[in-house]
Amino acid sequence: MPLNRDIRKVMVIGSGPIVIGQAAEFDYTGSQACKALKEQGLEVVLVNSNPATLMTDRSMADAIYIEPLNLEIIKRIIEKEKPDGILSSLGGQTGLTLCMELAKSGFLEKHGVRLLGAKPETIDKAEDRQLFKDTMESIGEPCIPSKVVTTLKDALDFAENNIGYPVIVRPAFTLGGTGGGIAENREQMEEIASNGLHRSPIHQILVEKCISGWKEIEFEVIRDSYGNVLTVCSMENFDPVGVHTGDSIVIAPAVTLSDKEYQMLRSAALNIISSLQMEGGCNCQFALNPESFEYAVIEVNPRVSRSSALASKATGYPLAFVAAKLGLGYGLFELKNSVTKTTSAFFEPALDYVVCKIPRWDLGKFHGVTRELGSSMKSVGEVMAIGRTFEEAIQKGIRMIGQGLHGFVGNKEITIDDIRQSLSAPTDKRILVIEKAFFDGMSVEEIHELTKIDRWFLHKLERIFHTNRAIKACGSINNLSNELLYKAKCEGFTDFQIARAVGLEKEYDDMDKAMLVVRGRRKAAGIVPYIKQIDTLAAEYPAQTNYLYLTYSGVAHDIALEYDRRSVVVLGSGAYRIGSSVEFDWCGVQALNTIRKNGFKSIMINYNPETVSTDYDMCDRLYFDELTFERVMDILELESPYGVIVSTGGQIPNNLAMRLDAQNVPILGTPAKYIDNAEDREKFSAMLGRIGVDQPEWSALTTMDDINAFIEKVGFPVLVRPSYVLSGAAMNVCSNHEELEHFLQLAANVSQKHPVVVSRFLLHAKEIEMDAVAKDGEILAYAISEHVEFAGVHSGDATIQFPPQKLYVETVRRVKRISREIAKELHISGPFNIQFLARENDIKVIECNLRASRSFPFVSKVLKIDLIELATKVMLGLPVEKPAKNLFDLDYVGVKASQFSFNRLQNANPVLGVDMVSTGEVGCLGEDARAALIKSLLSVGQRIPKKGILLSTGNGKQKADMLMASKLLAEKGYKLYATKGTHSYLTENGIESTRVFWPNEEGTPQALDLLHSKEIDFVVNVPKNQSGSEVTNGYKIRRSAVDLNIPLITNARLASAFIYAFCTLSVDELDIKCWQEY
Repeated sequence: MPLNRDIRKVMVIGSGPIVIGQAAEFDYTGSQACKALKEQGLEVVLVNSNPATLMTDRSMADAIYIEPLNLEIIKRIIEKEKPDGILSSLGGQTGLTLCMELAKSGFLEKHGVRLLGAKPETIDKAEDRQLFKDTMESIGEPCIPSKVVTTLKDALDFAENNIGYPVIVRPAFTLGGTGGGIAENREQMEEIASNGLHRSPIHQILVEKCISGWKEIEFEVIRDSYGNVLTVCSMENFDPVGVHTGDSIVIAPAVTLSDKEYQMLRSAALNIISSLQMEGGCNCQFALNPESFEYAVIEVNPRVSRSSALASKATGYPLAFVAAKLGLGYGLFELKNSVTKTTSAFFEPALDYVVCKIPRWDLGKFHGVTRELGSSMKSVGEVMAIGRTFEEAIQKGIRMIGQGLHGFVGNKEITIDDIRQSLSAPTDKRILVIEKAFFDGMSVEEIHELTKIDRWFLHKLERIFHTNRAIKACGSINNLSNELLYKAKCEGFTDFQIARAVGLEKEYDDMDKAMLVVRGRRKAAGIVPYIKQIDTLAAEYPAQTNYLYLTYSGVAHDIALEYDRRSVVVLGSGAYRIGSSVEFDWCGVQALNTIRKNGFKSIMINYNPETVSTDYDMCDRLYFDELTFERVMDILELESPYGVIVSTGGQIPNNLAMRLDAQNVPILGTPAKYIDNAEDREKFSAMLGRIGVDQPEWSALTTMDDINAFIEKVGFPVLVRPSYVLSGAAMNVCSNHEELEHFLQLAANVSQKHPVVVSRFLLHAKEIEMDAVAKDGEILAYAISEHVEFAGVHSGDATIQFPPQKLYVETVRRVKRISREIAKELHISGPFNIQFLARENDIKVIECNLRASRSFPFVSKVLKIDLIELATKVMLGLPVEKPAKNLFDLDYVGVKASQFSFNRLQNANPVLGVDMVSTGEVGCLGEDARAALIKSLLSVGQRIPKKGILLSTGNGKQKADMLMASKLLAEKGYKLYATKGTHSYLTENGIESTRVFWPNEEGTPQALDLLHSKEIDFVVNVPKNQSGSEVTNGYKIRRSAVDLNIPLITNARLASAFIYAFCTLSVDELDIKCWQEY
């Protein structure tokens, strides 16, 4: 039983919005922890600013605060709620740092709150670089030669006179290697070290010898208060030391170690966790010299980390759940393993399969970002593939990241200027470069020399390459033997790759048909996949798990299938990326819960290890596998379900609807042909014309001449976009001919079959969103929200208010009428979302998605009506009634703001457009729009300025938008600095400001100097247009603000709303209430 009976109320701090380096894995760990505490009968208080997460759901905690994770506010919540204990190790770096500040200031002690799990001294020993080194030396664990410094002079001195270049710089107390890097010479060292010192909250960095080329191995270990320890999982990085583990392909279990190496590192990991006296989970990273038995400890995370989510999903050991119980004082031997339900949690998992994690990057969305990977993390999501062989797992994983790849082979050929250079400097395209190297006839040995990737991995990849070559040599499908076909399937080849290799592409010119030919041939030969269970014990004990994957290396299914047609399959959202993130996971899980509650069996297909939907206890069966047409069909043929839900997982399942429908798969909700009518712009537009609904003038064009003729008619600016995309990929506003030609080249690559759509772009128009649920074309429940920014900022990046604050009553009436007509015409059953433009009551429809949108979780939580539950009931054909309450009855406001990760992406231009660039979101409630806006902007890292404000506010219209705000600032006594045009505009209007000079102007004060000297603590920089000097000047100011960690807003409407809010309402006046009290 738990040692501590005085603990009755526990506070859990979440990790806030998703940023690069800290993603949804903490939603998963936090949800597990809440479950563990509730099972214990404790009262749970949860603080997290991200409304799209499951941990902020009603069922998760007794009191939920969707508030900024900021020290003052957390203190006010503790004073109000008076918890007995606080869990520090489940909210990522954000939660950990906050708990440390509370503990060190004596605040927790004063209020009688205990820190559970990791103790402050433990956290310090692991996080503070010097203490960590001393601790390691005292227990005889080798570290890399390094020194902690606090000035640039000491850093250069140690690098040049003690260890020599290259060196790695790591700032203390930052996340995912922010501000760190590898310096090869003095010039780079000066830049990286000064940036690092700047980024570290305690102004300290570690300078260490660079040992790139060694293997990087991680152990996930766990310890209880009795001193029992065990290893949950060993993991090995495909890339050698030097690439951040979050940007590396990771294989579990470690496959290239000899038994001696494995035992040596395992003992070291257990030695470390014991000496730190950790209670709960902990992650140890080692560097291992592949030539000898020499190793060094890189770092230890005294919390549940990204690797823990991976270890937990790879082994089926419920790590976060167990860690939360250990924090309460349980011993490992007292807990049951909730996966097998038969053994205790005190065992080490054994794996009879191999798991491969591959990161997903979205670097193409950012202008000016280098593609090279280093010690600072850049990926935005990850996938996990399970197979019986490494070949199978890696090919599955390459397809899963959703970047148009078909596996290790069979992709469109890439052109590389210098292949040796590309191999030695890793980028996000690394795996493709290796395939090209084999194609060019390079040997495993040569590639190993350049990349330092273990030869074992390279030999396996070479085997895939040879199999592909053998299939190509057949020349036609009739010459392909069953033996070779089976070998290819065991190595993770898809029907698509095989069809392409035997040349069926030319024969059919439609790959969908070609794949079905291979599929038919394969099934006729009896080559089919088998269902395997993840039972964490390699079949030593009978497992009751429902955690499954498909493989060709098998002879029988691990589970018995009942063909009772009572199961419903939900297709998941796949890899997180910019534009499709944790919101869709929330939607998927709400659907699963509703299916179970109503007596159906729920089945999930998804492959993202950071999600709650891939948790073993979320559904009756979890297929941790691909969301490709081929694999989904394999599963559906085995399960023969009652129906399939494609509308809760974002764009990936939505794109499968037509093809599944063609195979007579029962799709629940809106029929597939109507989904196509809404996705295909031609058909959608014709429909709007039929029912007399207005839309911006547009035309679908295939030649340059047609496009120019259309533009002569409507004039610039125009919006250019291809058909079938998610989050505005390759969509852009063009304001002159050169921009237009540049973008059309990009759009042509996106989709060949579909023409490019050019439409007139409305300036100064308000954007309105309608999220709703309909049944047989009749709307049951709806939520109308408005954007703070004008149209031209992607809806995923915009700041959204709900209920709307500044819409004419007439506008709202028209929006409802148009939505009713569209729902009726498209026979909608289930969730949908429509986007409108409004200017002076003139309303136009931009688009309609027949699926849950990104804002569903946010509006559901503000309304307190679970729209997805309602939609799922409709899709299951169950009776539903209209909710009684309506959005105009609410006496509070919610504001959703976007979280950007520009600081993680060096040189990216921090400016917003029609292409989505935010990585996460927050949503806060307030008594009025001001309070909600302040809270949500504080949550995404804005701060209320104390001293000086730099204004450079774009063109005339935007300057006018900012005039009232500038007056308010002057009245409040802020010192205003302004660039040339803005300065003269303010002076004309009688507002005092100091003129500052752009980087390319002569004169003082220079804007950049004021930023560096911290005279300015808030920057409003609104880009006028994309002309040459404007970009470089504005870019330098914006980028410096981001790099120096100074709050920046680049939109005039958002800036004036924020300024109005903080000038008329102080932070102390904000009401802090839990969600249930509103």
